[in-house]
Order: sequence, then C-alpha cells, then structure tokens
Amino acid sequence: MGRRENLEKLKDGSLFDLIIIGGGATGCGVALDAATRGLKVALIEKNDFSEGTSSRSTKLVHGGVRYLEMAVKTLDRVQYNLVKDGLHERGLLLKNARHLSNRISFITPLYKWFDVPYVFAGLKFYDILSGKQNIGHSRLLSRKETLRRFPGVKSEGLKAGVLYYDGQFHDARMALSLALTAEQKGAVITNHVAVSGLLKENGKISGAELTDSLSGETWQLKARGVINATGPFVDRIRMMDNPDAPKIITTSTGIHIILDKRFAPPDAGLMIPETEDGRVLFVLPWENHALVGTTDEPAEVTEHPQPLDKEIDYLLRHVDRYFNLQ
Repeated sequence: MGRRENLEKLKDGSLFDLIIIGGGATGCGVALDAATRGLKVALIEKNDFSEGTSSRSTKLVHGGVRYLEMAVKTLDRVQYNLVKDGLHERGLLLKNARHLSNRISFITPLYKWFDVPYVFAGLKFYDILSGKQNIGHSRLLSRKETLRRFPGVKSEGLKAGVLYYDGQFHDARMALSLALTAEQKGAVITNHVAVSGLLKENGKISGAELTDSLSGETWQLKARGVINATGPFVDRIRMMDNPDAPKIITTSTGIHIILDKRFAPPDAGLMIPETEDGRVLFVLPWENHALVGTTDEPAEVTEHPQPLDKEIDYLLRHVDRYFNLQ
C-alpha cells in the first residue's frame, strides 16, 4: 500500500492499539511483533525507514569479542550473558534471513608471540559459547597462511593469525523487511511523519500529534499505547510528556570509512584485536569496497552527525599500522 493510502488511514479518526515512534530496527521489529499479535499498529518515522543508526552499523551479527574479553577479565556476568544471547540470536538470524545475512570469516593478525595463545583461547571460548548455533571453528594460522588469506595485511613482524567466524547482514534492508512485513500483517507504516507532541487524557498519554514533514499538515492520532523507539532521540520524546524528565541515555557517535576493495578480500574480514585506546576495529568487505570501523566518541544528539577529522585520522592510522600501503 502506498504512502498516501496509509496517511488516509492515520487521519480517519480510528483508535489504534499502539503508536510506535521510530522506524529503525527496533521500531520496525516492535511493529511486526505487535501486528502479528493482532494489534492495530501505526509505525511513524520522521525521516525514512532505517535512515539513521539502523543503516550505519558495522554490518555485523555477532556476540561481541570485546564484550567477552571484558566479561572474563572483570567476571561480569551481565557482559557474559550479553555475548551468549548475541551468539544465539546470530544463529537464528543466519538461519531465518539467509537472503539478508551470511557467515563471514575473520582473520586476526598477531605480531607478538604471547598474543597468539591469548587470542586463540579467547576465540575458542567464543565458539563454545555459541553452543548448537556454532557457525565454524576457530583455528590458528601460520604466518604464510595468514598472508595468503589476507594478502594486504602488513607482513613485517607478523607471527601468526587466528581464523574465526561471525555473521554479517544488510542492516537497512533488514529493517525495511521488518517494516514491510509488519504492513502485510496489518500495520499502518508511514515515513516523513514526525511526532510534534503527545496527547493526554486524565494524566495519561492517549496518542500523538503528527506532522507530515512533506506537506506540513498536522493532525491527532489516538492510541491505547505509545512506544518510544527513537534511539538517540528517546529523551526528546520523553520530554514531550514531562519537560523535567531526567535524561536516561548518554550518546556517543561512531564513524566508518569506505576504502577500495583491495583492503578486504570478498570472502574475509580483518579484526584488529587492540587499538591504541583498547578497543577492536573491523575491516570488512562491503558492496565491492572495504568498510572500516568503528570509532566511539561522546557526542550531542544531532539529526545527521558528520565525521570529525580526528575520527577519520584515527581509522586511517590503524589501517596504516596493519596494512602494506607501499
């Protein structure tokens, strides 16, 4: 159904069970879940579906290698469970959405001998945690094999490598597939419609005031419940309900850069195991190019954040350390 028809449904005075604000991965997923349960659902997105964070990820479906390391080092059960649950979900996604996801092999180049058993043991533990959803077994690679599998990696000082497997997916298409499936199940989905206010009856939220970003038209939509799935903008919606509400999230930004395809073979990615600030970086094949990321910097919430020169320099600096660029 087209946007015009969906807008008419939102303006006909009907009472909805749920208004879901935000057409990213979370909002689209909630809309599908609710619609398949028989609820009357309106999914509202102020820009385009998956236009924000949900289309700007590292394209990985993973448990999180770094989270596992932190869980072990600090005996943090929350981090441990996060990794375990993520690996379980990875297996389900690779099984249920093969048209949008795939297994990908990763090479971790190692330049210190004492890193070899440490990284290998950690990635074997990563395999074990995936249980029945295991998608491949990690193994040690010789220096020669590492260079054969990832020819661009810096050879000077290379001792060995570790091969492991994770998942990759098309984030924007995944979110859009969820939205369109929700629509097939009866949800009314519209993009370029912003929530400009919340409606209240007897002190409780009873709907939202909507504004068509393309025409400027404003109208009210009543609902039994409103779900705030706006990601980094969640506090803005909360303050429409209560201007004095304390903020509940601290925002950060991460960038990726796109390089020539020679930086990543079509069937393998590179995991840089430790950056200068103690994180990991990935170099992935993506759309016939190489995707490098990500950074992590405190940031203010903005509609379309722009990369900073220092963030780009950070990524290029690590590419220079791990690749033969001459």
